Amino acid sequence: MKKINVFFLTILLGLISVAGFAQDAQQQNDFEISKNLDVFVTVYKQLNSYYVDNVNPGKLVKTAIDAMLESLDPYTVYIPESEIEDYKFMTTGQYGGVGATIYKKGDYIFISESYQNAPADKAGLKAGDKIMEIDGKSAKFKTIDEVSTALKGQPGTIVKLLLERDSTQKPFEKEVTREEIKIDNVPYSGLVSDNIGYINLSEFKQNAAREVRDAFDNLNKEKPLKGVIIDLRGNGGGLLNEAVGIVNIFVDKGQLVCSTKGKIQDKNNYHKTQGAPDDTKIPLVILVDENSASASEIVTGAIQDLDRGVIIGQRTFGKGLVQNILPLSYNSEMKITIAKYYIPSGRCVQAIDYFNKNSDGTSPRVPDSLLKAFKTKNGRTVYEGSGINPDIIMDPPDFKNITAALVTKNLFFDFSVLFYRSHPQILPASKFEVTDDIFNDFVAFLKGKDYSYVSESESALDDFKKNAVAEKYFDAVKDQYGALKEKILLAKNNDLVDNKEELKQILRMYIIPLYFYQRGRIESSIKDDSEVKKAVEILSNTATYNSILDGSAIIKETKK
Repeated sequence: MKKINVFFLTILLGLISVAGFAQDAQQQNDFEISKNLDVFVTVYKQLNSYYVDNVNPGKLVKTAIDAMLESLDPYTVYIPESEIEDYKFMTTGQYGGVGATIYKKGDYIFISESYQNAPADKAGLKAGDKIMEIDGKSAKFKTIDEVSTALKGQPGTIVKLLLERDSTQKPFEKEVTREEIKIDNVPYSGLVSDNIGYINLSEFKQNAAREVRDAFDNLNKEKPLKGVIIDLRGNGGGLLNEAVGIVNIFVDKGQLVCSTKGKIQDKNNYHKTQGAPDDTKIPLVILVDENSASASEIVTGAIQDLDRGVIIGQRTFGKGLVQNILPLSYNSEMKITIAKYYIPSGRCVQAIDYFNKNSDGTSPRVPDSLLKAFKTKNGRTVYEGSGINPDIIMDPPDFKNITAALVTKNLFFDFSVLFYRSHPQILPASKFEVTDDIFNDFVAFLKGKDYSYVSESESALDDFKKNAVAEKYFDAVKDQYGALKEKILLAKNNDLVDNKEELKQILRMYIIPLYFYQRGRIESSIKDDSEVKKAVEILSNTATYNSILDGSAIIKETKK
């Protein structure tokens, strides 16, 4: 009995010691907070009193807050009152405005695209329109952010624009009545073969799960599906609950999708599917790329861990952190990282360790060789960190330097605007092609335009020259170098012709949305999409599909 009492007494003393230590640690932490806040206030007062010029109090404090948060991770940010509407849009997909995208060229901002049936579209704003004035004030030298802010506002209010268009002789005015703009999470869905559906999910804002479910149900009603593709490429994520809801479409009720674990244990949570699924058997493919992040990775990771579908594309971004938006004083807010999330196998996909920085302040990426292995439901091996590795890895599109130069100089867009104004109608988005005649007009349009670029061969030759000069060999090969450079320049002159098919595809992607908006662009692009074609191939072959999910398939990966 005495031994037992001694045993419990020892435990009690230990608990008291731990509690005392914890209390001391908390007191020390509180003291450090109080001390450093006092130091900050003192610095601020001294600057305000003695600095040679007047200081902007709000700007100075925001700079200090931003610098403090920057030392943590890129997702923990301060949101002043002036930016609340932008963050509202990031979660709801809604804002008050005219519904148009814009770009800067020279000293002015131009309209690049109007959303279908949005105020800008109803008012007749066209791609290529130059914004000269906004509500009587010059828009010259304004930034994209400044013009974007001026175009936004309360629904029902009017913004007056003075515009210039190439096809008109003088500037003209347009009054646009702002509305509540709602950006769809699913901009396009349709059939990519006789019985395989395709759903493009670009956002995880409010109602994303409902939109995916509606798209799936509508496609199934149109024609009973034998497979479905969900395209998450370029989708940077959003609301966690929407990700859980999307998984729930294809997974039974009560299935763990992800768990979140942070400093406050009471806030840790297990996110499970809540409702009845639509279809737990239909073959499923998820398309991803290196820009698929956060909620996209929750959906992708859960589908992979549960062996519910095949993942195709490139390794995803690797964002395994969860943020909450917390209120601050004076109508400001802070988006703060509160937890990491873990998908059903127990792995976290976070690629960069922001919490254990290198001595130079950079955040390390855990090497693949040190990543821990986990198992899917069927026993397939998957790894933590560094995002989600697809089941079938495909090379991303690799565009030529000439294509990048023409995009950067807005020459695809400028020609598309001219084409649109001279061609009132074209074939439907799924059938329209850039003919040789259109391409020849494009080549003629480029004459005299500056789209200079350095080819990979020229870059390699320049590197050779630098090394040869440094090693004092250049004089011996100077003539051969000059001859080789001349031959490369001659060959480069043929780049437009040699890369004709690639340039025609890109040009089509610029022309289509001027007639058929974003939906038309997606509908047109998927017919030449190698990853969509691979998905259709996998979904059309039951044996191959099942062998991937049970781990018996031998997958040949293509590297970047």
